[in-house]
Amino acid sequence: MKDNFKKEGKYSYFEAGEGTPIIVLHGLMGGLSNFDGVANFFPKEGYKVVIPELPIYTQNILKTNVKAFSKYVKDFITFKGYEKVILLGNSLGGHIALYHTKMYPEKMAGLVITGSSGLYESAMGDSYPKRGDYEYIRKKAEDVFYDPTVATKEIIDDVYQTVNDRIKLIKTLTIAKSAIRHNMAKDLPKMTTPTCIIWGKNDKVTPPEVAVEFDKLLPNSDLYWIDKCGHAAMMEHPDEFNRLLLEWLKKSNL
Repeated sequence: MKDNFKKEGKYSYFEAGEGTPIIVLHGLMGGLSNFDGVANFFPKEGYKVVIPELPIYTQNILKTNVKAFSKYVKDFITFKGYEKVILLGNSLGGHIALYHTKMYPEKMAGLVITGSSGLYESAMGDSYPKRGDYEYIRKKAEDVFYDPTVATKEIIDDVYQTVNDRIKLIKTLTIAKSAIRHNMAKDLPKMTTPTCIIWGKNDKVTPPEVAVEFDKLLPNSDLYWIDKCGHAAMMEHPDEFNRLLLEWLKKSNL
């Protein structure tokens, strides 16, 4: 990924390929590398994949919320000069993508959410009292995946470091409260952007019924399931994730 990493103005991002931009939004604890599978596959299929680093821990605390991150994405799209984009978001990134779609529908060609927050928030708030306990953090990280071995030591160390950094912890809790505040249930029925929902059947963070609810409330959505899969489908089953997404993009003429 390093070869395709760019820094322009206040934006740092990965970019590869030519064609319709698929802008990927990572989650709270997730880095750009979570989307290696998407970044390697879609440029070969005629899409431009762009993964901006979201300012989750670097913005002023007053701008540490779903709404401000959505505005950041909109400003990035304007900065890049894109007419319309496909937004793909996992977890908090999905919530930001949903909020962006609500606020700036004219910028949206399509929306893809996987393990997204926005309807159901148990994902963040309950785990912080034991933040000094490495074993507890390891178990939490493993719970994100159906196959716990996907939670490498590097991933666990990263989460452990984040929750033991006081400023990051405060910002994480601020974001968690913001996610609850920005529940999308009333907005979804008015959002007509074509939407692809790809969900792990074994997601413990945002359980399968959340995907069913998204599909029910969104007027123009298609729901796809991946078996033996947890909260981060694009990491745990990258080939199946890419296959389903490409199928949907072709079906939707995007």
